Amino acid sequence: MGGSPGTAIGTRVEQQSVDTEQEMVMQASTRFGWWTVFVKEVRENLRDRRALGMALLYGPLFGPVLFAVMTAFIVGKQNEDAEKSLSIPVIGAEHAPNLIGFLRQQGVTIKAAPADPEGAIRAQDEDVIVRLTPAFGEAWRAGEPAKVDLLLDESRQTTRATLGRIRALLDAYSGQIAALRLQVRGIDPQLGRPLLIARHDLSTARSRGATLLAMLPYFLILCAFLGGMYLAIDATAGERERQSLEPLMTTPVAPGQIMTGKLAATFVFAAASVVTCIIAFAIGLKFVPTNDLGFDLDLSPLTALAVMALLMPIALLAAAVQTIIASFARSFREAQTYLQFLMIIPAIPSLMLVINPIKPLAWMLATPLLGQSLLINQLARGDAPGLAAFALCTAGTLLAALAASALAVRLYSSERLALAV
Repeated sequence: MGGSPGTAIGTRVEQQSVDTEQEMVMQASTRFGWWTVFVKEVRENLRDRRALGMALLYGPLFGPVLFAVMTAFIVGKQNEDAEKSLSIPVIGAEHAPNLIGFLRQQGVTIKAAPADPEGAIRAQDEDVIVRLTPAFGEAWRAGEPAKVDLLLDESRQTTRATLGRIRALLDAYSGQIAALRLQVRGIDPQLGRPLLIARHDLSTARSRGATLLAMLPYFLILCAFLGGMYLAIDATAGERERQSLEPLMTTPVAPGQIMTGKLAATFVFAAASVVTCIIAFAIGLKFVPTNDLGFDLDLSPLTALAVMALLMPIALLAAAVQTIIASFARSFREAQTYLQFLMIIPAIPSLMLVINPIKPLAWMLATPLLGQSLLINQLARGDAPGLAAFALCTAGTLLAALAASALAVRLYSSERLALAV
């Protein structure tokens, strides 16, 4: 018995697509077959909303939007912590009236401590509680060091800002009293400071802002892998699943030309994703309010062009590696599962540099992904890596990309792999 009308129609449409593709390639056999395959792949994927959205919308915009939202939140939180008045619960305030008076002069609000101080800290009702015992007054009158207890939970991130402000005030008061005690005894307070340390900060607003851009290389490299992923799958496992690959490979055009066209199309989508992501970052960074914190987040046109040049070999490498991996899958879904694990690799160099910043060496610059991460971080700081560093980074990644591309072409020159079902 025959199938349903819908199935029959779908079969005819699929067969027509296969016949049209085969006819196009056969007509191109006397010309540049790879160019015909390239145009065909680009045209088909421009009609595919999923591939187009991943290459030019979701992938490129995910990083800039996430970065802008997180940075704006961090900056807003820091500004809020710096501007809000400091309110400190104090236990035993009557034992240190001078200290309490000093804190109030500095704009600190002194409030009564809760009945259960430890419980209030654990419940996150208070960040820091100051405790003064009767021994404080006795030591103070005797001119001895008086102990101040600070109750806090240092595992909480929100505690650090409050603790830093309280410690700064207590240190200022301690230094002031120490100077007065020496003067009363006829001793110059400067004798207690044999060293005068002067700090000369050579950092710039741009270099300080680079600390917030530590994950920029990851987002950009990830775009190179996301941009061409669907095309790489569709051009290999997808065609095998649709049974359109076998007729294509039996045309007079050499398999190497067919695979070259597919790789070129995948590279174009990956490169377009990278360019879109860089432009989105360059525009989005201008709206992040970091000037109040002394940071400068800027991706100038010249810097953006340099980053694009660094990432083009990565786009080619990603296209070739994804094509190779997808070649061993029998269906679109299977290839998609394989390539999802590949998305972890771009994060490794960026995470390593965040945890352990290092000075670039020649072999690091020549290592794919790592070299790009190092140079992009330098460009974000406003440093000029130099032409030699650019050349070494580009050459190392380009060699790896060409080797992977040659392997992909060789795989599809094998009938056993290309025609496997």
